[in-house]
Amino acid sequence: MLKFHRDTGSPLMVNAYPYFSYKAKNLDYAVFRPNAGVYDAAAKLNYTSMFDAQMDAVCTAMKKLGYGDVEIAVGEAGWPTEADAGQVGVGVEEARDFNAGMMRVVSGGKGTPLMPGKSFETYIFSLFDENQKPLPIAERHFGIFNPDFTPKYDLGLLTQSPSPTPSPNPSPKPSPSPSPKPSPSGGGKWCVAKAGADATDLQNNINYACGYVDCKPIQSGGACFNPNTVASHAAYVMNAYYQANGRHDYDCDFKGTGVVTSNDPTVNFWSQPWAAALIADMILFDFTWWARDHSSRRWRHKVSVQHK
Repeated sequence: MLKFHRDTGSPLMVNAYPYFSYKAKNLDYAVFRPNAGVYDAAAKLNYTSMFDAQMDAVCTAMKKLGYGDVEIAVGEAGWPTEADAGQVGVGVEEARDFNAGMMRVVSGGKGTPLMPGKSFETYIFSLFDENQKPLPIAERHFGIFNPDFTPKYDLGLLTQSPSPTPSPNPSPKPSPSPSPKPSPSGGGKWCVAKAGADATDLQNNINYACGYVDCKPIQSGGACFNPNTVASHAAYVMNAYYQANGRHDYDCDFKGTGVVTSNDPTVNFWSQPWAAALIADMILFDFTWWARDHSSRRWRHKVSVQHK
């Protein structure tokens, strides 16, 4: 089959369905929500998305068979909005988070850990619910639109046309990928961490968002590395992710640890709920390095005295 795809230049169609593999304990991993990730010891990569892991598993298998040059397309993937009573992890929010996250991966140009920079032809399952399908109930509710064509949830698929008539010469090129860096102006909206957010949750936010935005500025030697604290790095990364993905409110949720503000955090710094905590981190950071340096000078002094 793979030889046929190579000979014809056609892609292998893969039905990537984290829905059929998830459990309540790894729901965040399955629906592109912030999580600590799953470390793949063989690949030496940390995956924060089950979808990425599934796609890379197919890629690895194809390479081992000698067909790593064959393109991969997503034949169908989706998440239901309703299921049997008591089933955890099924609803409008989960469906929205999964499909929005998948769209970022397949169309954003970032690709997966083993296929960086790749875009994938992808078909979301499905357009409408199918009430005549057999049980379980979830099989009937993968639709992203209601019967009257209104969306069940916002995926950014419908946009208001500036004119009632389409452009006579539409551009054949897709829209460029969003900038991985936050907008200087923020478009009047910014994403900040909620006051009192747990450090572990903020680190998970960093792990997750860095899979989609450029995090070099918070790495050692980067412009935003200091102060080297979780709160400071999360403040940069959460807003970078929010700005790069179109400033939707749900892109700043971060499992309830983020909040959208209309106050520019770079201007009205002291009005931000996290300002005091960040300043405390900065003071602690500076004091720690002062103490280390001071201790080092004292140690060098003692050594020099002993050698006299």
